[in-house]
Amino acid sequence: MKIDRIRNIGIAAHIDAGKTTLTERILFYTGRIHRMGEVHDGQATMDWMDQEKERGITITAAATYCQWRDHHINIIDTPGHVDFTVEVKRSLRVLDGLVVVFCGVGGVEPQSETVWHLADEFAVPRVAFVNKMDRVGASMERVVEEMREKLGVIPLPLQIPMGAEDAFVGVVDLLEMKALVWDRDPQGVEYSVDKVPPEFEGQAQEAREALLETLADVDDAVAELYLEGEEIPLDLLRGAIRKATLRGDVVPVFCGSALRNKGVQPLLDGVVDFLPSPLDVPPVEGVNPRTGEKEVRRPDPGEPMAALVFKVLVQGGRKVVYFRVYSGVIQEGKRILNATRDRKERMGQIFRLHANRHEKVEAMGPGEIGAVVGLRWARTGDTLCDEKHPIVLEEIQFPQPVISMAVEPASPSEMERLEEALTMLEDEDPTFRHHKNQETEEMIISGMGELHLEVLTERLRRHHNLQFRTGRPQVEFRETITRAVEVQEWMDRVMGEEEKALHICGGVKLRLVPLERGKGLEIVDLVPEKPQVAKDREIREVIAQAIRDAATSGVKAGYPVTDVRVEILDYRFEPGKSTPQAYAIVTSMAMRKGLEKAGSVLLEPIMELEVLVPGESVGDVMGDLGARGARIEGVRDRGHVQVIRALVPMKEMFGYTTTLRSLTKGRGSYTMKFHSFDSF
Repeated sequence: MKIDRIRNIGIAAHIDAGKTTLTERILFYTGRIHRMGEVHDGQATMDWMDQEKERGITITAAATYCQWRDHHINIIDTPGHVDFTVEVKRSLRVLDGLVVVFCGVGGVEPQSETVWHLADEFAVPRVAFVNKMDRVGASMERVVEEMREKLGVIPLPLQIPMGAEDAFVGVVDLLEMKALVWDRDPQGVEYSVDKVPPEFEGQAQEAREALLETLADVDDAVAELYLEGEEIPLDLLRGAIRKATLRGDVVPVFCGSALRNKGVQPLLDGVVDFLPSPLDVPPVEGVNPRTGEKEVRRPDPGEPMAALVFKVLVQGGRKVVYFRVYSGVIQEGKRILNATRDRKERMGQIFRLHANRHEKVEAMGPGEIGAVVGLRWARTGDTLCDEKHPIVLEEIQFPQPVISMAVEPASPSEMERLEEALTMLEDEDPTFRHHKNQETEEMIISGMGELHLEVLTERLRRHHNLQFRTGRPQVEFRETITRAVEVQEWMDRVMGEEEKALHICGGVKLRLVPLERGKGLEIVDLVPEKPQVAKDREIREVIAQAIRDAATSGVKAGYPVTDVRVEILDYRFEPGKSTPQAYAIVTSMAMRKGLEKAGSVLLEPIMELEVLVPGESVGDVMGDLGARGARIEGVRDRGHVQVIRALVPMKEMFGYTTTLRSLTKGRGSYTMKFHSFDSF
């Protein structure tokens, strides 16, 4: 496969913006499927899980591929609900480009912003598709302006819509100044390309002029011709847009209605023309685990093999490992190294992905996305590589759970099966955790939200045939400190009987300093060099690890400690007596003493809330939010509704859906995403 003809793209957006419907149309128009299924009928190709069909939402990122204009396009359709943002994050880690879908009515919604900022984090070039242009209140102009204001980008509309709402029939292509009209074929396969109708000429000329002005600001070749008033060749325009998109200077914007089969083919052309191939992105960097040196891997079949695991799934009792190849060739039956875990394995059967259906291949090269069965040790974020050329690529960092609840099996004999099933789910989902409460013997599961835990417990019932009871969801707190303190701990004693006596001798001095919210745990080693200590480096590592271990359980209520910098000021060493194990013990004691002296306090998860309500209900809704302790950030108009933005403690939001329906006679809706851990 020619690497310059590969496109690895994701489809991402806020929930209900039409991502999966758009993906279904892409698969149909590229000939990948022969009948379009609908999300609302539970027939969409990419929503293959039972719960996705029933709920009408995407829960897990699904991968597929298709061909368009002699290009191979790998597509990952991602969830839009905030509880499943992890699926977007791990997909973006292995993608080269992104199609962000905006609802023509809703515009830039909260999860749209989250997805956008994740794409910024991974420096992924993107194009935008304004969907649902046939809906009442749809406005491409308003969505473009919201992109500019909320996302801080330069949108570059390459089309304008022809008609509005029910009268939406097609688009004007501003590059070729042609009208693309979908009025002949109900399935949208055939469409006409004509001159721009007179009623749209003025608007189209004005929009094209704005397009050229924007391009002239970011491309010297376009600027030169534009200022001289000369005609700019189409190839030069497309090349300039491509370069500016890859640099992140502009975001090409398309529009259409996926459900009504309008506007999808030009978007596919935009994916091919403007989004990067694996050759257009910087070579992936990693660390050689043997030397500690940085190394790069280029998308070249001749380079040593390197691939990243971005998802693990159990299907039909088999563990399926999703990966992206960055360099070299990955082959069935070949021995490889899991460099992250320092484990050697043999590659099993390799597949191309098409939702939950797999197509067997013998090998995959640079830039390709696939799956393999038979890997025992692989987890999300692991690096698979050539045994002789080890490399560890940057791992994926995942957010910590914010909500938990107790799970009790129907009978004690089921506890072992429950633990096995929970461990399996934890392997699949990096944002899911489980542990047993040592005091109550309850099994506690933790996740990103109510829906997240609801979906996972339903999977336990259906796929693992388990019967159990669940407790009321509880929020996950964190602990932090309110003031800086210095502590030191020294121990020199013999513990245990003579034959099994353990001599503990060591001392450590720490300073604990509070940090800004969201900074996490920082460990700084300020100990002067001690060349006279043979195990100096080992002792420092033991102390640092002991700090990390102690921070997993605070002194206030046993919650993880965050937003604290721990400075290792010194350690005391007695020749012939001090051991590394002793430092682990005294460091743990010093941490507990420090947290107590520093005024440890609890932090709770604070959510960013956006509520859409009819104008007559604004007062009632704001009054209810005030009673929940919300901090109102602003209220603004959006067409026929008012948008209330607020920060609110998560513990106050359980059951809010029912309350909002009651206050707005069923016309209100809301979205919520995690903002920070804070005292509110």
